[in-house]
Amino acid sequence: MVTKSEIYSWLEEVKDPEIPVLSLIDLGVIRDIEIISDDHIKVTMTPTFSGCPAMDVMKQDVIDTLQKHGVKNPEVVISFKESWNSNLINDKGRAALKKFGLAPPPSNTLIVDIDILQHIECPFCESNDTIMKSPFGPTLCRSLHFCNNCKQAFEQFKPIE
Repeated sequence: MVTKSEIYSWLEEVKDPEIPVLSLIDLGVIRDIEIISDDHIKVTMTPTFSGCPAMDVMKQDVIDTLQKHGVKNPEVVISFKESWNSNLINDKGRAALKKFGLAPPPSNTLIVDIDILQHIECPFCESNDTIMKSPFGPTLCRSLHFCNNCKQAFEQFKPIE
């Protein structure tokens, strides 16, 4: 019988289509795995944003990965029961974002205030002498920033609570 641990390791193969260095496990969108039988696995996912354009691709990638590992009847459910938040990104994911050149979102526990968005650590030189150029990046989950120290433009994965 397959275990949840094995399934989680299989799903490490499924990358975010917009940030291919980040697995769906690292991103925290895989919320639950239910083993109904060896042939029937149910995966529950929560999108980072309710209108995430990559959700259908992610869902199909999970199905394809489970089928590749012999699961004949994979089921993927998109759930909004519990909202996704940026604290769900694990340490491995945060390191992968930084290495990719995206500032990881800071951990937050209450309200995301403007200071969290304005003065973030540059993923290239680690300076905090940064400014937000635009809260709107190429996707809803990113903002655009500039580092005054190393003169690099970069994006931040927005903190969401």
